[in-house]
Amino acid sequence: MMRSLWTAATGMIAQQLNIDVIANNLANVNTTGFKKSRAEFEDFMYQNLKIAGVENSGSRIPVGMQVGLGVRPVAVHKLFSAGDYQNTGNPLDLAIEGDGFFKVMVNGEPAYTRAGAFKLDNQGRIVTANGYILQPEFIVPPETQNIVVTEKGHIAALDKKGNELAATDIPLYTFINPSGLKSMGRNLYLPTQASGDPMEGVPGENNVGTIAQGFLEKSNVELVEEMVNMIVAQRAFEINSKAITTSDQMLQIANQMKR
Repeated sequence: MMRSLWTAATGMIAQQLNIDVIANNLANVNTTGFKKSRAEFEDFMYQNLKIAGVENSGSRIPVGMQVGLGVRPVAVHKLFSAGDYQNTGNPLDLAIEGDGFFKVMVNGEPAYTRAGAFKLDNQGRIVTANGYILQPEFIVPPETQNIVVTEKGHIAALDKKGNELAATDIPLYTFINPSGLKSMGRNLYLPTQASGDPMEGVPGENNVGTIAQGFLEKSNVELVEEMVNMIVAQRAFEINSKAITTSDQMLQIANQMKR
């Protein structure tokens, strides 16, 4: 059986994964705080037909013969570049300018997010759209007339005269390798051995980002870039299918030789 059949098949499988990743990026083009992914590949093992440097009649073979056996996916890399910022004017919309994540509690466990579209629940707590409580927990008093959040994370509930009714500080959390975070869906991430432990920081200090009130960070997906990537992946899938067709035709010719 010809190696090219199996080699080209690995190329088609790899491009299927590539399209899956691109499709997810495009589907989340309007998802607040979404970070795009990139599929990465590596070549498979090689079959050595002739080893370079082997002695041959008193001399050494300068170039060997190696035949590659295809490609395989090695990683889907999450890219944490900043997205565009949208001015909403909503005092509970918070965007992070720079590095950092908000901490929320999910079923009693901490999780981290870049999506700052917060709401108030029936107890006056600041929560995500799914009801996950922003940490530290902050309860807005019923008589509050305005909520102010500074770029350093100080949040205060003010009355009609501008007096503070309640206040606290919102920290941000950074990771030495944010691409190693585990995506949980719902705009949430969990730390892993690859990401390292979360490091709490004050917004605006020690390379930690600042908080912008009344803004949302949009998805960092670039539509034109993803469309080009999709075309390239489609053509790569097509050319690998052509390699399979060509190999099949060569086998057919060999089978028809005895007549």
